[in-house]
Amino acid sequence: MCDESKPVDGEVNDNKYFSKTAATDAEVTFEHRSAPPETRLYKKRWVIVFLFSLYSLCNSYQWIQYGIINNIFMRFYGVDSFTIDWMSMIYMLTYIPLIFPVALLLDKKGLRVIALVAAALNCTGTWIKVASARPDLFPVTFLGQFTCSVAQVFILGMPSRIASVWFGSEEVSTACSIGVFGNQLGIAIGFLVPPILVPNVDDLDELAAHIRVMFYITAGVATFLFVLVVIVFQERPDIPPTHAQAAARRISPENYSYTASIHRLLRNKAFILLVITYGLNVGCFYAVSTLLNRMIIEHYPGEEVNAGRIGLTIVIAGMVGSLICGIWLDRSKTYKQTTLAVYLMSLVGMVLYAFTLDLGHLWVVFITAGTLGFFMTGYLPLGFEFAVELTFPESEGTSSGLLNCSAQVFGIIFTICQGKIMDSFNTLAGNLFLCAFLLIGTIITGADCSILIYLGICSSLIPQCPLMFQLMFKLLNTEKKHWVV
Repeated sequence: MCDESKPVDGEVNDNKYFSKTAATDAEVTFEHRSAPPETRLYKKRWVIVFLFSLYSLCNSYQWIQYGIINNIFMRFYGVDSFTIDWMSMIYMLTYIPLIFPVALLLDKKGLRVIALVAAALNCTGTWIKVASARPDLFPVTFLGQFTCSVAQVFILGMPSRIASVWFGSEEVSTACSIGVFGNQLGIAIGFLVPPILVPNVDDLDELAAHIRVMFYITAGVATFLFVLVVIVFQERPDIPPTHAQAAARRISPENYSYTASIHRLLRNKAFILLVITYGLNVGCFYAVSTLLNRMIIEHYPGEEVNAGRIGLTIVIAGMVGSLICGIWLDRSKTYKQTTLAVYLMSLVGMVLYAFTLDLGHLWVVFITAGTLGFFMTGYLPLGFEFAVELTFPESEGTSSGLLNCSAQVFGIIFTICQGKIMDSFNTLAGNLFLCAFLLIGTIITGADCSILIYLGICSSLIPQCPLMFQLMFKLLNTEKKHWVV
């Protein structure tokens, strides 16, 4: 990131606001000017963040439940693989136009309203799916998935807001990691459970029964969580956890301009770089997750269950990475250095995964996929917390919303492009496509020069990608004949 925008020792950012770290440090001197406001940490803060994690889990599980058994749903509903890919991509597409009104609603109405809407929509979508377990009802199951995708918009921007509203300054990164943890665990369960509940049987009536059971279980869990949210979820603690939150409460909602906040964020060069690099990294994760079944089945036919287990390995490793990174950030506050290190290792993990996928040994794929997941999905909370640090005192919901919007855009582009490359060439070609963009993201993350120079380099490289890939694939196909495994 550019030196002029780094929030070091309370240096002013481009938007003329102090960093969150500086604001926290300023609390120490607050008492020398006037009596500091009362602060308190409530035990209920852990109930709130874990309840959020649970309904986030239920929603993210459904994102991948179709894609991980892509071939089974293709046969059941009589559609092609690209159509089933859209059952995952609809989560990304829905997010893009809705995130800004939802972020505004979060700022105006608060956490409880957003939580209630998210849980209600998620519950509704699951019951629509229950009615869709017939081969002629694909539009109904798509409607259910669309409803759940709208619920996701009300979920993804919440972790950083919950962390800042409920937790102390030494806990916010850990709390944010727990919030993201639920989303990742849901994806992990989405990789693991559908291949077990819906085996690849020939009889369509039997297959419909298995699909119906899966949908009923999901609907039951979503309904239970909705009831819990109605009863338990609280807007905010009676007494704020930090002096910064106490100051934030004194700002009237009428004095807050959402449009002005967006404009300030878009003028923050360091944040814009983070938006781009976050989108590249998480977009690659979305593409790998959506197309994982196709990748594994191509090289290991009949291994639907192991495809799910490999996805589970990716996400579980990422959950461990998320928690470790969150704890490390709480202690060190080395946002840029940690982000760069994790980004670089994500690139290394992607390269290892790409070149070991077709070796014929599933145990090797499990190891390389776990390495990839540890760093790539471990990056998720880093991006959120780095954004809060770069943009304080702007709303956490707005900054995280822009990050997620970038991820959805790149996720759709990467999923479609990688799928087409896999169809035209092979899985290695598709994975190398992602490696190229992770390399660009790593360069931008570590850049200390002008933003315009690096964006200019990227814009000049991207149009050359098709030619580069064609030459690379010809070389690889030639060289691969001489490889000895």
